[in-house]
Amino acid sequence: MRDEQRPESDQTTDNGSIAGAPVVRAKAGQARIELGTSEQVLAEIREFCRATKTSESTFGRLVVNDGKLVSRLRDGARITTSTLDKVRSYLAAHGPGESPACDPTPLPAGPQRGAGARTDSPPSGFRFFDNRQKYLLFVSTCSEKTEVANRISLEISNLQPAPPALRLFDAGVGDGTVLSRVMRALHARFPIMPLYVVAKEISYEDVRMMLEKMADRLFEHPATVVVVTNLYYGEAPWLTPRSATAAQSLLWKDVALSGNTAHGFAEQINALEPFLAENWRAGISPTTGNPVYKRPVILTLWREDHSFLLDPIMPRPGRVRADYDLVIASQPYRARASVEFKASKVVTPLVRALRPGGRLIGIHSHGRDPGMEIIDQVWPGDNPFTTDRYAILREVKHELGSAARHYNFNASSDARSIFRYRMHTLPDEVSGPIGTSTLFAAWNAAIYVAQIEDNRLSEVVRDGRYLEATDRVLKKHGGLWFNDETYVISRRRAPA
Repeated sequence: MRDEQRPESDQTTDNGSIAGAPVVRAKAGQARIELGTSEQVLAEIREFCRATKTSESTFGRLVVNDGKLVSRLRDGARITTSTLDKVRSYLAAHGPGESPACDPTPLPAGPQRGAGARTDSPPSGFRFFDNRQKYLLFVSTCSEKTEVANRISLEISNLQPAPPALRLFDAGVGDGTVLSRVMRALHARFPIMPLYVVAKEISYEDVRMMLEKMADRLFEHPATVVVVTNLYYGEAPWLTPRSATAAQSLLWKDVALSGNTAHGFAEQINALEPFLAENWRAGISPTTGNPVYKRPVILTLWREDHSFLLDPIMPRPGRVRADYDLVIASQPYRARASVEFKASKVVTPLVRALRPGGRLIGIHSHGRDPGMEIIDQVWPGDNPFTTDRYAILREVKHELGSAARHYNFNASSDARSIFRYRMHTLPDEVSGPIGTSTLFAAWNAAIYVAQIEDNRLSEVVRDGRYLEATDRVLKKHGGLWFNDETYVISRRRAPA
């Protein structure tokens, strides 16, 4: 969900180790350059691309015939000496004063970037969505979670689960608001069917809030197994760390809840807080500045009085199935991340975890709304939403290769795909003089959705122009709303 915007470094090297780990294997005869050098050359490439208006993918193709070179470096890959020599030679021969070897790839469709636009990646250490104040204010003042849950629930009628359970994966559960609402809808549709739910989340605070909502779900739908993990996108559906080091340090905790009341379940879940505080910890990737788990953790919850019924679906080390009927991928990636990163590191691993007939619903910000009008008035030409659903689906097809023929890719029409959510306001709050608290709430929502970093905010909050811009937009539209867009990837059923 957008709670943390899934900023963790869900990145692995080709050998399966976590990006940024101290040991990275290289091909024979190709020494790897130290991390600091990789970051330095990445900065030089960014500066060259900005100065020459060359896209990063075009740069990679021109230099080493690899359009993903820059995105891989940004994701933490080390650079070989031979590649470094080619990059440095190209930069020396085609500096800003020289013409590129071919026409640069045009910018994505949308507003042209002005002087105030930001085209580079966030600096190392940037973790905007760990700001709990911004997140909590956004959640309490906007209806996004309700609308997202409603949109996901529309997919339930298309599910055809098979014994022994309906299997659900939430790729970034956040505080559990969307998941709990979807679980309610599943209970209404399948009231007695066993339910297997895996929730991925790296934030301790979000896991704590999410678990608070599970007591009622376990009471209403007793045939439920809830699994919570901090593993990466490429690991979580299978509950299996990729690297040997992480696998050896994996902490797996099973909790059978006794009794048959929501109150009793809640007390036992609350008693897990010391365990979570001690073990659900995140560190910072030295390559991306994004949070990574310090120790992989898997926590399973179920009702003890339903242990016999649930035994066939209980996950156990070395016995985990990743064939999901429904995968929720709501705001799982940072909007400004490259489409290659979004597809290869997030969406494609989740697609591979679908069972025949299973469905993945992806949801991310679309822009072109009053919220972006506020941003455009403060930072003219800035557009964080350059990757639409069509680009995501194209790149996922590319990542899947020949396996793509087993899936359906549904972008839907704008009328079906794009939906709106609003900031909650009273009618008289925007019809007359707008109170300061409403202006601040609207401004917070706009910068939260657009993912504006704190260092950029400090430049504009020294005067009141940002509140004046917010006031103008609120009065123009009689309120504030935002647009999200959805896409669905389904795995084709095997022929009868």
